[in-house]
Amino acid sequence: MQLAYTPEQQAFRAEVRAWMQAHVPKEPLVTLECREGYDQHVEWERTLASGNWGMVTWPEQFGGRGLDLIQWLIFEEEYFAAGGPNRANQNGIFLLGPTIMEFGTEEQKARFLTPMAKGEVIWAQAWSEPGAGSDMAAIQSKAVRDGDHYVITGQKTWSSRAAFADWGFGIFRTDPDSKRHKGLTFILFDLNSPGITRRPIRQLHGDTGFAELFFDEVRVPVENCLAGEGQGWNVAMATAGFERGLMLRSPGRFQATAKRLVELYRQNADKASPAAREAVVQAWGATQAYAYNTYAVAAKIMAGGKIGAEASLNKIFWSELDRAMHRTAMQLLGAAAELKRFADGSVNQWLEGYIFSLSGPIYAGSNEVQRNITAERLLGLPRVGAG
Repeated sequence: MQLAYTPEQQAFRAEVRAWMQAHVPKEPLVTLECREGYDQHVEWERTLASGNWGMVTWPEQFGGRGLDLIQWLIFEEEYFAAGGPNRANQNGIFLLGPTIMEFGTEEQKARFLTPMAKGEVIWAQAWSEPGAGSDMAAIQSKAVRDGDHYVITGQKTWSSRAAFADWGFGIFRTDPDSKRHKGLTFILFDLNSPGITRRPIRQLHGDTGFAELFFDEVRVPVENCLAGEGQGWNVAMATAGFERGLMLRSPGRFQATAKRLVELYRQNADKASPAAREAVVQAWGATQAYAYNTYAVAAKIMAGGKIGAEASLNKIFWSELDRAMHRTAMQLLGAAAELKRFADGSVNQWLEGYIFSLSGPIYAGSNEVQRNITAERLLGLPRVGAG
């Protein structure tokens, strides 16, 4: 495939590149998984918003630029090539934002989208529960209607960004007699509401970007329900599609990592094995294939098409690629791979990336589940375990 850009797209790329070169922090921010780093990343969100780069595909009235998906892909390539930090508000702008665009009322769009694009409100994702990980249909946290409020009781776990974020979104069981996919409602809630307790979850590297959330009769206005009571499963599946599809993991992110991996190999070529060299070459080729495929999917959507089970294939591919690249980097680093800081005092970002990449086959829907979806929808095969 040969990508050819129009003069307008090339001019846009030059604009993004110039702005990023002038504004991206010269030194890496502290990890997003701790309070100090979180605050730094939120400040970066607001710097982006000052240049109207918060979410370029959104309509202008909601803090965006009204650009198309090809321009978004160009933006992401330049963003990560310049060393742009990971987005503190990715749960909001990449997942919840498109969901509100599709299912929200005009009042909800006006209320939530612009502060999201500007980095004024940071969002947490609250899907999983102790008894419902990738199986969201097993959710048991309850939201009982009481006049113009829901009273929420229950627990969420592994809630992304919930240790520090401002608001959260999740699905709750509003029909106590319902089973599985029925009777679930998608609700937005203020994380500082009375009755919510946050318990940070310390990860392997010692930081606490995730949290458990405990709801003790938390009152949430009914107006914070998205798409109507009992429609939570359909809304959540649309959100999951955004997560697994285009937005959450753009090719630019992996292309930047592949470029760094090639540089790391060159620095360690004298001691690298032939297998490591082959892994680097494969990683580079895979990132290019991912980019071409994503451009094709973007063109399909712009022509009026939709993403179906391809979203599951997409998620499997980028999560396995991320893990493979960071595993190769750890092999190239040898004994230094497990150091949080190198001898010169610099942070070992490969270690942080490797630890996070290990969860890739689990979050956004486990890869085992995604393979079942692919087998059923694309190939017409029964799911594993189906009778």
